[in-house]
Amino acid sequence: MTAQIISGNEVAKSIRAEIKAEVAKLKQSGIEPGLVVIIVGEDPASQVYVRKKGEACNELGICSETLRLPATTTEDELLKVIDQYNENSKFDGILVQLPLPKHISEEKVLIRIDPSKDVDGFHPINVGKLVVGAESYKPCTPHGVQELLMRSGNDPAGKHVVVLGRSNIVGKPVACILVQKAKGADATVTICHSRTKNLSEITRQADILIAAIGSPNFVKADMVKDGVVVIDVGVNRINDPAAKGGCRLVGDVDFEAVKEKAKAITPVPGGVGPMTITMLMKNTVHAAKIHHKYKE
Repeated sequence: MTAQIISGNEVAKSIRAEIKAEVAKLKQSGIEPGLVVIIVGEDPASQVYVRKKGEACNELGICSETLRLPATTTEDELLKVIDQYNENSKFDGILVQLPLPKHISEEKVLIRIDPSKDVDGFHPINVGKLVVGAESYKPCTPHGVQELLMRSGNDPAGKHVVVLGRSNIVGKPVACILVQKAKGADATVTICHSRTKNLSEITRQADILIAAIGSPNFVKADMVKDGVVVIDVGVNRINDPAAKGGCRLVGDVDFEAVKEKAKAITPVPGGVGPMTITMLMKNTVHAAKIHHKYKE
């Protein structure tokens, strides 16, 4: 069996073309979607993510602003900044880059963002809407997983989806998205985690396996059945003397072994990763439509 390699780069490119056309159409109606990204401190990985978000905005014609605050910023100072952007009609989306310095409560920060501007989909109100199937901003990475499945011809409807991981960022929300009575969903979903017994017995039942546990090459070939569709959300840096810089990125799935049994599989890098920022752009445009009461 030759597995279909689901390219996140290609799918993201296609969606971005759609978003760019949508933004151009909105601008003809006098609407310019706007996103502000707030970063506190100098975390290297966060700096890269923030830069890429700015580049994506520029590419698609979305107004963007990046506010860089020192690591010494207090919690109250950050909350006041969020209040200012909540009131600023120029910006439809507010994103506070995580992680935050330890003296700042992520929970307080996420709750402070106006739910109508929470384009990351992490505010408890939006999480609640996601659970009950109401219109909301879907968290970017789980939404990207759904788009990868649909656009690669692997509709989850009626399938048994097994999710490895129960984080609030990927595991729980992707399960909530795929279990809904809706297009691109209607799956039977099982969530597995570090306390799950007989894990391999469950993963071998999966028609679609979504791995999001942060453990390099954890999923081996004997843990999946023939013809499985594998979405690998993991991004892990491992030592590799032969690679540039002495290390390389791998997913949570043993790609080379599992692809011999899979019907379709995402690579790392180049799979789920490119989708996250793309779905953030999509949410920002959606927010602009809501704020301006735009009718198609």
